[in-house]
Amino acid sequence: MIYNQETFAERLRQDDRTVIDEIYALYHHRIFRFSMAYLKNEEDAYDIVQEVFVTMWENRLVLRKDTNFDAYLFTVAKNSVLSLFRKRVTEQKYMEYLSQAATSNTVGTEEQTDYTFLKERYEQLIEQLPPKRKEIFKLSREKGLSNKEIAAMRGITEKTVEDHLSKALFFFKQHLGSFGIWTALFYFLFVE
Repeated sequence: MIYNQETFAERLRQDDRTVIDEIYALYHHRIFRFSMAYLKNEEDAYDIVQEVFVTMWENRLVLRKDTNFDAYLFTVAKNSVLSLFRKRVTEQKYMEYLSQAATSNTVGTEEQTDYTFLKERYEQLIEQLPPKRKEIFKLSREKGLSNKEIAAMRGITEKTVEDHLSKALFFFKQHLGSFGIWTALFYFLFVE
């Protein structure tokens, strides 16, 4: 079947759900193979494919008419793979820390509780950010998008993206500042 890719962005902006099937038919195998090449795990690769299409749908209103879907979808896939790698590294660092701490008997339940508390506090603080700042922060820190990519996706300047990120980080430092060394560790693992 032949698809008119030039109308994809416009149809997405008009909430035409049939266009998703067309885009999916064109790209899902390629995105899956791309993801498998890096992840070497079918389940994770399928998750990336799903995440790419969910992200596309969530961002449909800001896609430009001339969006190159090849570049856009593979950029989202790349960032999703990188985000998964970062998450695994962060989890691995924390597990290594807990393992090391458990064997040295210097860190125990209290520190694990502190970590859980800080993680919950972080989630609460994210929800307190203004909607646009929260969205930009999540695209940067959770999806791994660059400032340039976020600016292009949202139709704003890179300076505006930097401003939102700077204000979000300042907000986190203000609200997590009283937790000492745990804040520094947490900030390094989850915010930076």
